Amino acid sequence: MDTTVTTEIKENAWGGGNRPLGASYGKLMMWFFLVSDALTFSGFLAAYGFSRFKFMETWPIADEVFTHVPFFHGNYPMIYVAFMTFILIMSSVTMVLAVDAGHKMKKNAVIWYMFATIIGGAIFVGSQAWEWATFIRGDYGAVETKGGRILQFVDAETGNRVALADFAKTIPSERVAHKENNGIWFYGEGTRTSFTVNEVIEGFKANPSLAIKTETINEEGEKVVLSRQESLSKLADASQVVEGANLIHNEYGSRLFADFFFFITGFHGFHVFSGVVINLIIFFNVVLGTYERRGHYEMVEKVGLYWHFVDLVWVFVFTFFYLV
Repeated sequence: MDTTVTTEIKENAWGGGNRPLGASYGKLMMWFFLVSDALTFSGFLAAYGFSRFKFMETWPIADEVFTHVPFFHGNYPMIYVAFMTFILIMSSVTMVLAVDAGHKMKKNAVIWYMFATIIGGAIFVGSQAWEWATFIRGDYGAVETKGGRILQFVDAETGNRVALADFAKTIPSERVAHKENNGIWFYGEGTRTSFTVNEVIEGFKANPSLAIKTETINEEGEKVVLSRQESLSKLADASQVVEGANLIHNEYGSRLFADFFFFITGFHGFHVFSGVVINLIIFFNVVLGTYERRGHYEMVEKVGLYWHFVDLVWVFVFTFFYLV
């Protein structure tokens, strides 16, 4: 009798028998994974927030960094990032519809909705890769001072940025031709920028309509533009030319911004890429009728939980990096 009572207590300990919270083992483990992953992203974003607060007066302005749209030339702040966000959110909608169709055992509907989800995820990953490439390459260029500050060049009247290629002078003596007898020297030199500091300075002096924009943000929330005389004085402290962004230099401003951008958006991009691959596997299983034979589409629901999580995390990443 004691054995029977003990068994009943064990079975009813969770109030749900051997299915705590009424969820299957697979779904419960997915939730555990998502909670741990959420804590990881929270730590990354908290570190970003603290760093930005500490260097608030010199932090890059998103509207001045993310201004590119594929196949279009011009200044389109946040347009393409908004498009990427819309695509990812819509892929979450199609995933909801796929899960709902799975509950109703509608195989064809699950196939089409999962296909749409995969396409949306692939577009997002491709867009993020293009954004990285554009961020790394840069298209204006800047100079870095001996103190590590970034100086950008603008039109003094309009305040629009001006590319180094538009005003820098070519000084023949600044470039040494690559010849056979100096091949080893050239190899060990590393990648050279398009222009030298002297070429930029000479070109700046020859164009009186140019001014320098510093990293410092004024009370109006805009980067400070120096006067012509102040610009010339500041330019005397230039140490090197910076083109694009990497983990060491960043033409858009603080190097720390680029570090966080690559790390956090790259970590999220890896999650999206992984989700696309997992969705592809589940998609082919649906096509082959695997879940139809099992009598349920729980795998679609589990991968749906992961996809919604990735979507939700992007909302926070988008807010932190692009909106705030």
